[in-house]
Amino acid sequence: MKDKAGHDELPHLPLHIFLIIFVLIATYPILWVVTIALSGKQSLALATLPDRIAVTEERLVQNIPGLNDEEATAIVEALENAKWIDERGILTLKPERDKVAPLLPAELSKYAEPLHKDLMVCLAEPSTLDRLRAITPWPETFSLENFRAVFRDQPFGRWIINSAVIATATTILGVFLACTAGYAFSRFSFPGRRAGLMSFLVSQMFPGTLMLVPLYIIVVQWLQLGSSRIGLTLIYATTSIPFCVWMLKGYFDTIPKELEEAALIDGASPGVIFWRIVLPLAKPAVAVTALFSFMTGWNEFIQAATFMDKEELYTAPVGLRFFVGGFSQQWGYFSAGAIIVSIPIVILFLFLQKYLVSGLTAGSVKG
Repeated sequence: MKDKAGHDELPHLPLHIFLIIFVLIATYPILWVVTIALSGKQSLALATLPDRIAVTEERLVQNIPGLNDEEATAIVEALENAKWIDERGILTLKPERDKVAPLLPAELSKYAEPLHKDLMVCLAEPSTLDRLRAITPWPETFSLENFRAVFRDQPFGRWIINSAVIATATTILGVFLACTAGYAFSRFSFPGRRAGLMSFLVSQMFPGTLMLVPLYIIVVQWLQLGSSRIGLTLIYATTSIPFCVWMLKGYFDTIPKELEEAALIDGASPGVIFWRIVLPLAKPAVAVTALFSFMTGWNEFIQAATFMDKEELYTAPVGLRFFVGGFSQQWGYFSAGAIIVSIPIVILFLFLQKYLVSGLTAGSVKG
């Protein structure tokens, strides 16, 4: 297939099929989370596959007409000797009709046909439809009980408020410091400028867990801010600033300096130029920075679990761990809580999506 310019073009149908398959694979785990949350149950299994039934004397007497206890015992012993069933009475292979009669004593051969039918029932292999139902993310009944129970059985509402307060404070503090620092690195020359930028860049090469010990010593032992919202806010703002500074510095580099020079000629002060000219032009980058800072404070788990040891101060991700653990397997509550926690981030993405593309690309072109 060729386009209007005569160049070879990929066929659309295979590309669309590939995209559909990719979307289904990507959204499959999300569909399972939503399904478990709406099922009203705590189990990961939405459908129970039929299990094999034990072959016992009582069952044979009940299901084969005319069979007595002694004959049933003889049949079970014959099945065990032929290794058709194990010590629990569970079938180890699929019984074949023509091999059942030779297996039994001569006086019991008349029960071969009904015995074969009962053994096939005991085999109880799940059908293709049963297997397909077990992997289909669709609940048998829809219920909002998990969502109600999350707030009723645990102080989940308080944990959501804690996350909102900490994430908002992290965003305000992080964006303010990143904007001022990024503008200074972009516009001014001063001793240590290059070393400061490189230190920010190098700090991003190490995982956040590597800083747990020094952060614990500084925040808990020196500042006495353990188990406090202020301490956790300072930690989150500190860990998010390097990325945010580089992002904003790159975007500030794309804003023409002539605009600031013209404002200086008109008598504007450096503060007016920064707040009224540069920042409004940098809205896309500020939006990306704010979103990143908010997500850092909203989704982070390890540091919050380390520095918060009071239940009333837990954030939502830390609170979710109580639903699934060594002594609790409340997957329905966990899924409902995960959906509730993700809603604010989705709303922020929808609200800031017009800034995201321009903010990410423009900030990575220069600087």
